[in-house]
Amino acid sequence: MIPKRKSRLRTRSVTSHQRERPSIATSLRDAAYEAIKHRIITCAFKPGEYINELQLSSILKIGRTPVHQALDRLNIEGMVEVIPRKGVIVKPVSLNEVMQIIEVRLINEPQAARLAAEHASDADLVSLEDVLKRAKHWGSVRNVEKMMLLDREFHLLIARAAKNDVLTELLRSLHERSLRFWFISLNAPKQYERVLDEHGAILSAIQRRDPDKADAAMRAHIQSFRANVSQFL
Repeated sequence: MIPKRKSRLRTRSVTSHQRERPSIATSLRDAAYEAIKHRIITCAFKPGEYINELQLSSILKIGRTPVHQALDRLNIEGMVEVIPRKGVIVKPVSLNEVMQIIEVRLINEPQAARLAAEHASDADLVSLEDVLKRAKHWGSVRNVEKMMLLDREFHLLIARAAKNDVLTELLRSLHERSLRFWFISLNAPKQYERVLDEHGAILSAIQRRDPDKADAAMRAHIQSFRANVSQFL
């Protein structure tokens, strides 16, 4: 009886250890992914710049395997490109790419605003109001990085308020690919003020439960973004 009990304990201990290791590996991979992506979308790693795993591992103080996995994911998402025999390059900013993203957003995001006007909960509305309040603060001190992240948060909250998981995931992916363009766009003089006004119009329509005006306000906002970003690319 005693040997069997010890055997079971050993088995349990090994199983627990094995469970921890993938969790730690996943955490490191995700940390590397977020850190590299953040540097790309804020243009700390500039479009067209070569980066390598060894340098990234040193900068981030994370092993090369998680860094390699993070770069694989960023490659799939179109933020970096692997050049054979040369290395990894931050994907250059492309006007054609951003226009294609905007076309897809124009088809889907006004519909998300329309659904949000119909389905948003009180908690959703409070969260949207809070984002606008914080965006006004960071806009007043011209912190473009914070404004960009809050811009993303505002759009993601609307997508979630639509209560359509498939649409939410589609828009999340589009927003992630738009971040560098948002960062570039928000550097334009007075652009952050226009964005705040446009976000306010979208939220007002959602609060009034007016799907048509929410649709129109979101459409106008995306078209304004297209007009602004095309000046810089």
